[in-house]
Amino acid sequence: MKLFTKGLLLVFFLLSFRSFAQQTSDRITGFFPGVSFERFMELAEKETSFRFYFKKADIAGLTVNLQASDDKLDDVLNLIFLNTDLKFSISKSGEVFISKGQKLAVDFPETFFTQNSENQASAIPGREDEFVRNRRYTIGVASGGATTAKIRGQVISLEKSEPIAGAIVYDKLTQTQTITDQEGRYELTIPKGNQTILVQNIGGYTEQRLIDLQGDGELNMSIGEGVFALNEVVVRSGALTNVSRPEMGVQSLSVQQMRKLPSVMGEVDILKGILTMPGVNTAGEASVGFNVRGGAADQNLILFDQNTLFNPSHLFGFFSSVNSDMVEGVELYKAGIPASLGGRLSSVLQVTPKVGRKDKIGGSGGIGPLTSRLSLDGPLGEKTTFIVGARLTYSDWLLDYLEERADLGASRAFFADFNGTIQHELNEKNILRFTGYYSEDKFQFDPDTVYSYSNKNFALSWIHYFNDQVEATFSVGQDGYAFQVQGEDNPLNSYRYNFDIRQRFLKAEFRQEKGDRHLFTYGVHSIWYDLNPGEIAPFGAESIVIPDDVAQEKALETSFFFGDEFEVNEELTVSGGLRYNLYGYFGPQTLPVYAEGAPYLPENITGEENFGSGELVNTYHGPEFRLSGRYALTNWSSIKAGVNTMRQNIHLLSNSSVITPTDTWKLSDAFIAPQRGIQYAVGYFHNLKNNTIEFSAEVYYRTMQNLLDYRSGASIVLNDRIEQDVLVTKGKAYGLELYLLKSTGKLNGSIAYTYSRSLLQTDPSEGKEQINRSEWYPSNFDQPHNANVVVNYELSRRVNTTLAGKYSTGRPVTLPVAKFEYGGSERVYFGDRNSVRIPDYFRLDFSVNLEGNHKVKKLAHASWSFGVYNILGRDNPYSVYYIPEAGKLQGYKLSIFAEPIPFITYNFRF
Repeated sequence: MKLFTKGLLLVFFLLSFRSFAQQTSDRITGFFPGVSFERFMELAEKETSFRFYFKKADIAGLTVNLQASDDKLDDVLNLIFLNTDLKFSISKSGEVFISKGQKLAVDFPETFFTQNSENQASAIPGREDEFVRNRRYTIGVASGGATTAKIRGQVISLEKSEPIAGAIVYDKLTQTQTITDQEGRYELTIPKGNQTILVQNIGGYTEQRLIDLQGDGELNMSIGEGVFALNEVVVRSGALTNVSRPEMGVQSLSVQQMRKLPSVMGEVDILKGILTMPGVNTAGEASVGFNVRGGAADQNLILFDQNTLFNPSHLFGFFSSVNSDMVEGVELYKAGIPASLGGRLSSVLQVTPKVGRKDKIGGSGGIGPLTSRLSLDGPLGEKTTFIVGARLTYSDWLLDYLEERADLGASRAFFADFNGTIQHELNEKNILRFTGYYSEDKFQFDPDTVYSYSNKNFALSWIHYFNDQVEATFSVGQDGYAFQVQGEDNPLNSYRYNFDIRQRFLKAEFRQEKGDRHLFTYGVHSIWYDLNPGEIAPFGAESIVIPDDVAQEKALETSFFFGDEFEVNEELTVSGGLRYNLYGYFGPQTLPVYAEGAPYLPENITGEENFGSGELVNTYHGPEFRLSGRYALTNWSSIKAGVNTMRQNIHLLSNSSVITPTDTWKLSDAFIAPQRGIQYAVGYFHNLKNNTIEFSAEVYYRTMQNLLDYRSGASIVLNDRIEQDVLVTKGKAYGLELYLLKSTGKLNGSIAYTYSRSLLQTDPSEGKEQINRSEWYPSNFDQPHNANVVVNYELSRRVNTTLAGKYSTGRPVTLPVAKFEYGGSERVYFGDRNSVRIPDYFRLDFSVNLEGNHKVKKLAHASWSFGVYNILGRDNPYSVYYIPEAGKLQGYKLSIFAEPIPFITYNFRF
């Protein structure tokens, strides 16, 4: 009996020892049929206590094809790494380090891997940047009950030690994601246990952190933005947000990767990058004005931080007035416009300015054939940062070479812009930020007429964090735009013509998280308009020009808004909102009284009515509804639908299809009502190959009311009865947008195709004039087919090339079709408005970007950009015009860039 008992105890001991050995040796069991090595490591970490540390580039392309049955990890790795130069080392506590070429020593302090601070990564000499992303951090304190926990923190730039706004933070397993706010803060609720947190900074690398989430806790992350992100270009709709966000028609532009895109004279232009997106086009070569989904150029709201840019162009649209070195990011809302944004009918372009770095003084700049730029940023004490930038041109030397053209040889052009931001952190809950912008243009294409215009903007914002769930931004500021035309053809007829508009604004916006499923936005915006429609005065003592002006216009616009992004469940998210707009037009004004029911014509005036200063002349008000939703088909695909209604109280008066410096703005008044529109959209979004390829397809239909078109021969300059020359018009637009983006690999780029129509119709009750017999006719910017292709190829880590192509249908024009005698003189008869199209547009551009070496510690990082704009030399027509020659009417095509234009630019960053 004793012998049996001893034998039984021996067997029990041996079985127990074997079981213990199996638990502590963590042997590998499983079938791995051609899986990636990264996937193999994920499975191994899940089933064992091993933790892998590696450099992602070292294991790229490595696959595992084997079956293991209770095998040692050493044997499995030796088999996987056979015929490769990969080595591995396993520490006593189960950390597996994979390196290339040389095996690493792994004698670490026992407490090394129990620390939560990222600073502990420096214990691996020379390897901290490569392994910090693959350490596992313990977050929170273990507790029973809930299966999920909340992780929050801040994302900081490793290079500049400043918060990164707009970075995407998401959990790899559940795809739960959020976007960092202006201070780089984020918050996620995800399942407890071993998780992988990914951070993607738009235009930079995707970083990861391995965590063991035991309870609510904090993880602050310092991530690299990439030394050579300065010269890359990717136009993205968001690697995950294009699928997961409830809004559709929202796309982001990576400013840091802008410089691969070929541009006129080598000048980087963020607005030109917008034109590579589907649904966005322009009616003119090298024009900054753009059209979105069949809307006019004035129906786009361009916001630089809190300020409105009325004319974001230099030199008649050849250059953008936005200095790319001063911009953090750009978002274009074509649909799904948040309730907090409004005031225009077609789109909102939100440009977010940079803030200064906190660690040191630095800067960037560039020198090109026509322009140069320089920006500086850094700390001012411990809690204040600054960034300032300037840009100017010296293009006269180029014009001086055009001796064969006397009119161009006498031309002069100058522009400059200055902007900056100062941010001061009062404490953890209060931040003050001041942003200022100034630009000036002055040019002449003949010696007798000088054009000049300027933008003046400033804003002061106070950001306050009430708690972890509620934050607010209060802003006050002013936007100003003015232009002047000075004519000196004859001393007797010399004149000066001026126009200016100022708007003062006050904004209060709140953002509140309500539980895990609701994100509320609410607040109020108020704008006071002060507009000078135009005035002309004599210039010089000999001038006999009679002074004239149009009465100033004043109005107050106030909007209250509320929005909610509601996560119904994991598949369905809905975003809705209401914006109510109140608009009042004020005196002093003297307005004509027209006969009731009669068209606004001089012969129908029966009297006039006077309104004193500050007296209310007329009011308009109404709601704007925003509703959109996303249904996730899988983690990588979704369908979306939405409807938006918009109102616009300010109108652009222009006799061209693009924005020009001499265009004037008009406020809605007693005779001209606000523009109104509604848009319906449906889309399908799908990401392929682990988010490296994005595809989207959207269709839309929109209707517009109270648009302005003009009578034949209408005058818009110094016209104090403009209602007599404008026609009440309605519009409709519809289209299909296809977008394909490959964002990684040596060969990457995008393809965007748009089919769209934009049509107008004069109101049948309009008594002044019926355009095309009140039938539907194309707008000036109706271009049915539009395609953009951008192909980037990286020859090496320092050299990459870009080929960009653009095609669009020719825009419509109105041409003369006959001539006749009337009143003793020859007259011209024009056909239906916009019934003929100019030839189709096609252009091909090429550029090369050459970077300096990638050493981190150097005085400055430099790069060169050179290439050719319009390498085929096509004389794409901008317009067609007719002039009489020898008694005959001769037609001509006008081309802006009819020959290849080479460019070269030197860029630097320090």
